[in-house]
Amino acid sequence: MPPHMIKFLSLSGLTAAILAAGCGVQADEIQAPAFSAEPCCNLCPQAHDAKNYTTRYQQNFTTLVQAEGDWLFRTQEDLRTEFDTTPAGYKRMQQLHDAFKSKGVELVVVYQPTRGLVNRNKLMPAEREKYDYDKALKNYQAMLGRFAKMGYYVPDLSPLTNEKQAHDFYFRGDQHWTPYGAERTARIVADTVKKIPGFADIPQREFETKISGRMGKTGTLHNMAGQLCGTSYAVQYMDQFSTEPKGEAADGDLFGDSGNPQITLVGTSHSGKNYNFSGFLEQYIGADVLNVAFPGGGLEGSMLQYLGSEEFQKTPPKVLIWEFSPLYRLDQEITYRQMLSLLDNGCEGKPALMSNSTTLKPGANQMLVNSRNLDLRNANHQIDIRFADPSVKTLQATLWYMNGRHENLKIDKPTTSDTDGRFAFELRTDEDWASQNLLAIEIEGPQAGAEPQKVEARLCKRNVFPSPAQSHAQAGR
Repeated sequence: MPPHMIKFLSLSGLTAAILAAGCGVQADEIQAPAFSAEPCCNLCPQAHDAKNYTTRYQQNFTTLVQAEGDWLFRTQEDLRTEFDTTPAGYKRMQQLHDAFKSKGVELVVVYQPTRGLVNRNKLMPAEREKYDYDKALKNYQAMLGRFAKMGYYVPDLSPLTNEKQAHDFYFRGDQHWTPYGAERTARIVADTVKKIPGFADIPQREFETKISGRMGKTGTLHNMAGQLCGTSYAVQYMDQFSTEPKGEAADGDLFGDSGNPQITLVGTSHSGKNYNFSGFLEQYIGADVLNVAFPGGGLEGSMLQYLGSEEFQKTPPKVLIWEFSPLYRLDQEITYRQMLSLLDNGCEGKPALMSNSTTLKPGANQMLVNSRNLDLRNANHQIDIRFADPSVKTLQATLWYMNGRHENLKIDKPTTSDTDGRFAFELRTDEDWASQNLLAIEIEGPQAGAEPQKVEARLCKRNVFPSPAQSHAQAGR
């Protein structure tokens, strides 16, 4: 019986043995201690009530469901049957694809199957009966098809569902895949990458993967159950892997003779080194993969950091693998405004229609003013703001327009990101915002008593990427 499942131990046999030993009884007459145990960690009633998931983080786990053994599931995320986004989300995803395509970059979307789709056999019979697996699988495959219709390369991960494998795809109490899940995914992704035109021109290299040790996973679902119920679970241990070029000695040259890698991986913490997803990709693709993903980056964190980097701006990859899960909404307007601006490198190298440098004081600071009544309609412009302190991870601003309307803007970068103090974004164009003419921008300064913040802001024309029709025509589709 695992230690985390022990509720009660009967030590009567052990007590008797000690007493017997004290009385000179022979060893072969001593009885072995008797133990009895029963499960302790079924979810408490509080875990089934959505009202108890109060913080934004906790709401990612609404609501926990007890499964076999230590397995836990989330009803909203793991047992979802719908995979979709809004019309605005689809429009933006199409624009993003076409923008990358115009830069000569092919995007591969790795859209993870949910824990319910993959590990539904771990559900209790009653929950398994309620979960409409067939509907979930059909809708998941339909979403893969919608990505593909936009022009993305989309590995079909549906064969990974309903698994019956010796090593679990997902951890029993955590939303991350195990290294074995990462390996099985990488096999399928590699097959898709090899079908991309121009793949043969990417330098090939052999890699091999070996077990490098053991990793312990304290599950996020287990931790949430502990917060709500006061219970604790054992750490789950799993093989850990590392991948290296085959037959090559470690010489400190990260990419050997192949130069800059032409395949880049962006994504969530699933792509972190703990699970060796990038290593498995290298092994099955047979080429170097630059992994820029980092823990806590979410849907767009590593993508934005990479797009703003010198590596991307000077030597963009031929293939960009973007890994994320259905957890993330795909219609977050500010995300696309940043991605598309950084694809164009913001205002770098472009004439500034307005610019200013100042030291911010606490409160609102007027940064840019359209005093010459220029035509600064949102549809054609972007803003590039740079703090002298590269550790600044939050921008709060108010954009004012000629007709009196305004937009309150807040951009938060992940705390785990390696930031440069830069915030580049297109002016807002959703709904009826495209025709708005900018009057001024105010930036919120530091808190009272904090160090002054030096900042530079520029407004410039933005690149209008080809429309889907134009892009498809150019690609001969």
